[in-house]
Amino acid sequence: MLFGISLDQIAFIFKGAGWTLVLALMGFVGGLLAGLPIALALSRGGWLLRGVAGAYVKLIQGIPLPVIMFLCYFGISIAGFELPSLVAAGLAMTAYASAYLGEIWKGCLQAVPRTQWEAAECLALRPLQRVVHVILPQAVRIAIAPTVGFLVQIVKNSSYAVVIGFFDLTYSARVVNNSTFKPFVVFTLAALLYFAICYPLSSLAYRLEKRLARR
Repeated sequence: MLFGISLDQIAFIFKGAGWTLVLALMGFVGGLLAGLPIALALSRGGWLLRGVAGAYVKLIQGIPLPVIMFLCYFGISIAGFELPSLVAAGLAMTAYASAYLGEIWKGCLQAVPRTQWEAAECLALRPLQRVVHVILPQAVRIAIAPTVGFLVQIVKNSSYAVVIGFFDLTYSARVVNNSTFKPFVVFTLAALLYFAICYPLSSLAYRLEKRLARR
């Protein structure tokens, strides 16, 4: 026993932390795949693409993440599809991350000097070649630090998945607290685990930002 909590209960909380990492990774990877097309549409797309992408970003950013979780979990089930809580939470985190990463990367693409676009055009490169070979390599360097920093938000906001019964760090801490009635000890442990996950990411984002600023 440790402060009234058994080793099995501590292991249970650590297991929830592992699923928190899984969900955060799902949301981050999904956000990467969906966020880049959104950023390109917002920064270089025609009026129709910009309008659709802008409406999507405003919609997702205007809805609280727990509500998006509910819509993915219960809304899809109304259509006759039963989704596991992990899949529903992953879809919600992907939508959330793609909207915010799309906005972040739009700013990074616009931060590339216009002369670079003009130089790529003078080389007779096709629009896709300009983006892939000239603009993206420069925008990626600008985007690394804020993207890693946003990953911290993804990890912390994954705790909202508890509203649809997903087994993560917050859920496991609540279960252990309900059986031990030691909220201070249990949630202090949960807070320390969140800190142990997020602090290295925050430090990495800060170091990358300082390194890019020096360059």
